[in-house]
Amino acid sequence: MHGGLLGFLLATVLALVLTPLARKLALRTGCLDPVVSRSVHREPTPYLGGLAIFAAFVLAVLAVARPLDRGELGILVGGSLAFAVGLVDDLRRRAGGLSARVKFLLQIAAAAVTVVGFDLRIDWIQNFFTSRPGDYIFFGWLAVPLTVLWLVSFTNVINLADGLDGLAAGISTIGALTLVAVALGQGQREATLLAAALAGAAVGFLRYNFNPARIFMGDAGAMFLGFTLGAVAVYGVLKSALAVGVLVPIVALGLPIADTALAILRRVLGHRPVGEPDRDHLHHRLLRLGLSQRAAVLLLWTVSGALALTAVTASELAQDRALAVMAAVSLGLLYGGARTGLLTLGGGTHRSAGGEGRREAGR
Repeated sequence: MHGGLLGFLLATVLALVLTPLARKLALRTGCLDPVVSRSVHREPTPYLGGLAIFAAFVLAVLAVARPLDRGELGILVGGSLAFAVGLVDDLRRRAGGLSARVKFLLQIAAAAVTVVGFDLRIDWIQNFFTSRPGDYIFFGWLAVPLTVLWLVSFTNVINLADGLDGLAAGISTIGALTLVAVALGQGQREATLLAAALAGAAVGFLRYNFNPARIFMGDAGAMFLGFTLGAVAVYGVLKSALAVGVLVPIVALGLPIADTALAILRRVLGHRPVGEPDRDHLHHRLLRLGLSQRAAVLLLWTVSGALALTAVTASELAQDRALAVMAAVSLGLLYGGARTGLLTLGGGTHRSAGGEGRREAGR
C-alpha cells in the first residue's frame, strides 16, 4: 500500500476514535463554549477537538514514516509548538485567553524554530516571469524572515476561517489534498505522506464537527492545521521544479487568504487593532444573506474545491498556460465576490469581545 494512502487511512481512523475521547475530556474539564447573544451554536459545545487532530496526525506519520528526515522532524516539532500555543489559549479561554500580541509572538517563535533549527525554508522559487527553464529566484538571507511570514500567515488564515461548523476542517482537507495531488505528480513521497495524514486527521474530525457540531477544534486545532499546511507546502511543493509551485497553495487556499487580507485591511483602514475581531468575514456575510450554516459551509467548500482543482490542473500545464488559468479563475472569483458584496471592505462591522474564529462568532 502506498505510504500516502496508508497515512491517510490511519490518520482518519485515529481521528474518528480520538475525537469522542477529546469531547469527553472537554466535558469533564468544563472546556465548553457557552451560548451568548452573538453565538451561532445553540448549546455549550466542547472545544478541545484539536487534541484529536494533532494526535491522529502525529501518530500516523510516526507509524508510516520511518526513519524521519530532517524536514519531517521539523514539521512535527513546529506543528507541535503551534498546537501548544493554541492549546494554552484554549485552556485559558475562560480567563480571556492569550492576547493577540502574545499569540502572534509565540507563532513567530514556533515558525523560527522550524525555519532556523531544521532548515525548512523557502531558499528559492522558480522564476515564473520568464519562460527559461532552470531560472530561479534566490532569496539569500531573506529566506528566513520570508518563510517565518509564510508559516505565520497560514497559521492565522485557517484560524480565522474557523467560524462555522466544519468550515476550517473542510478547507484544510481541501488544501491538504491539493498538496497530495501535486506532490504525487512530482514524485515526492514524504510530502505526499505528510499532506495525506493531515487530510485524514481533518476528515476524521469532520465527522463530529459538521453542523450541528458535537465538538470544535479550538485554537489548538486551527493553528496546528494552518501551520502544518504551510510547512508541508514549503517542504514539498515549493521545493519542486514547478514554475508555479509557490502559487499552488496560495490559489488552493485563496478563499480564506482573501478573506483574511480583507479583514486586515478593514481594521487598518478603520484605525482599529489588526487583532481586534469583527463579524464581517465572508461566512458571516453569507449567514446575513439568509443561508443556513450548512448551506454556507457547503458553498465555501465548493468554491475552495474549484480553486484547488485549478491549482492542481495548472501544476500540470506549461508555465504561461498555468499562470493564465490561475489568473483567470482567481480574478473571476474575486470579481464575482466584489459584485455580490461578499468580498468587499464594506458591509458593516460587528464588533465582538471574543477572539478570532469561533469566538468571534460567539464560539
